[in-house]
Amino acid sequence: MALQELDELREEALRGLASAADAAAAEQWRLAFLGRSGKLTMELRALRDLPLEERRSVGAAANALKRELEGALEERQAVLQAVLRRGEAGVAAEAVDVTLPARALPRGHLHPMTLMRRSVERIFGAMGFAVVEGPEVEWEHYNFERLRIPKDHPARDMWDTLWIDYEREGERPLLLRTHTSPMQIRFMETHAPPIRVIVPGTCYRYEATDATHEWMLTQVEGLVIDEGITFGHLKGTLESFVHRLFGPNVETRFRCDYFPFVEPGAELAIRWRDGRWLEMLGAGMVHPEIIEAAGFDPDRYTGFAFGMGIERFAMLRYGIEDIRDFYQNDLRFLEQF
Repeated sequence: MALQELDELREEALRGLASAADAAAAEQWRLAFLGRSGKLTMELRALRDLPLEERRSVGAAANALKRELEGALEERQAVLQAVLRRGEAGVAAEAVDVTLPARALPRGHLHPMTLMRRSVERIFGAMGFAVVEGPEVEWEHYNFERLRIPKDHPARDMWDTLWIDYEREGERPLLLRTHTSPMQIRFMETHAPPIRVIVPGTCYRYEATDATHEWMLTQVEGLVIDEGITFGHLKGTLESFVHRLFGPNVETRFRCDYFPFVEPGAELAIRWRDGRWLEMLGAGMVHPEIIEAAGFDPDRYTGFAFGMGIERFAMLRYGIEDIRDFYQNDLRFLEQF
């Protein structure tokens, strides 16, 4: 037996002794290592088979290990006995009537925005959409430039951007994404048509807050790219979504709107209970330049995209008048859901 094997046996023994939780476990450990058939006892018996010089050095080390383990066992037994005495004293001093019913623990639940997001994902999932996610810290290249919003373009005023103080030569500027649309580009870089995905996630905008605006919002982006996709597919998809979410009797309205990355663009509004038309989301046909920049033939492939802030859907669904209530962590508000 080599000295290295003794070192390994020592580590194994001390590790096992440290895990002994009571007197019975400590006794099992003693039998396993120091008993008549214990590991160290058997190694000591095998010394007679070693050459004389090696027997002297290994024998001295083995006997020293035996004394060390015996001492460690005594210390462990003393600790276990002390713990046992303290436990018995504590039980006697702190005895309780275990037949009393336990205190009820408060039951948690999902945040209303999580509930709404899951509803949206479930509806679009039933229509064949996959759910993908993208980074919240985004390159300017994806957030603006690849979406046909170059520097100094007036359309950038539509997004009050939170820029990140990040300077490195050769790197593009970083920002907190203002919408989930950058994931359209990222997904088309790695996937070929047919494409049918939604992209839920948090977006950030440097704007004043009021009852209908927050600096942070949860958006769901949608993208479909395939052969023969028309505006009729877009209209039918969004109408089906609204009817599944709010019921079959809700009226919808499409009107022209401008977004740099779609052509034509539209907004979807619904007629709510008080008869008002409420704008709910923006959408449109994916611009041919974006399809071509992704490496697809715009004469062969078309598609549509949409983006919605689901806080507004939750406000309508649950009758909430102030969007700021979602993120103030007021339990009086959150416990209603």
